[in-house]
Amino acid sequence: MTKSVTETKPTADAVSAPPLSQSVRRHLGKNLRSLYSGSLTEPVGERLEALIARLGKPRR
Repeated sequence: MTKSVTETKPTADAVSAPPLSQSVRRHLGKNLRSLYSGSLTEPVGERLEALIARLGKPRR
């Protein structure tokens, strides 16, 4: 299920929230890299491969 654009826009609270500290960003980055590192070695599915191929084609 996908969300509409209005559901994904930041709220007023999100805009005024303080930025994340460098140590928090580093921690998140390290954990995300660790979490997704295995997916870089997995084969790409046929559907995703077809979508990537369409990116290189000009629009009509």
